[in-house]
Amino acid sequence: MTPETLRARMMQIAGEPLVPPVVYGEEIIGELEKPPVPAAVLVPVILGPRPSILLTKRTSHLKKHAGQVSFPGGRIDKEDLSPEAAALREAEEEVALDPGRVEVIGRMSDYVTGTGYRITPILGLLPPDLTYRPSPHEVEFVFELPISVVLDPDAPQRQKREVSGRSRDFWVWPHPEHFIWGATAAILVHLAKKLRG
Repeated sequence: MTPETLRARMMQIAGEPLVPPVVYGEEIIGELEKPPVPAAVLVPVILGPRPSILLTKRTSHLKKHAGQVSFPGGRIDKEDLSPEAAALREAEEEVALDPGRVEVIGRMSDYVTGTGYRITPILGLLPPDLTYRPSPHEVEFVFELPISVVLDPDAPQRQKREVSGRSRDFWVWPHPEHFIWGATAAILVHLAKKLRG
């Protein structure tokens, strides 16, 4: 997919109604004990010669989701005027992404996790060849997942794992170095279905 074709498809996706408005992670059984914490992530699509999705690997010393692959993002703070503002703030804090270089084009359906977050994915387009500086406290690596992988319907695989005495099924995306699973993988599956139409 060329950068021009991808941009046009992303703009089309951003203009579609959010159906369903909320997606619940498959690990959620019954009601959550308390309302989920509002959070936002930036889904950064790099429009280079080989388009890709920007991802991060969190540092291993964090209290929550240590060592996991994620989109830049986090909790929506009281000072954030919108999920978009939160996602851009977090991306700047985590990888020094200049908010002025991000073309925010819309949202995807909120995703509720079993760990108690309601994540609003914010779609953003990035130019190629930006420089990222990972925050040593939060991010161990910054890397890219090619759009060609995202477009491959056979790429994401279902895996099963025992977590807290309960069997969980989840999506995993192939990558030679990083294990992409959880909410990040599920949001990528949702985006991939939309990209493929």
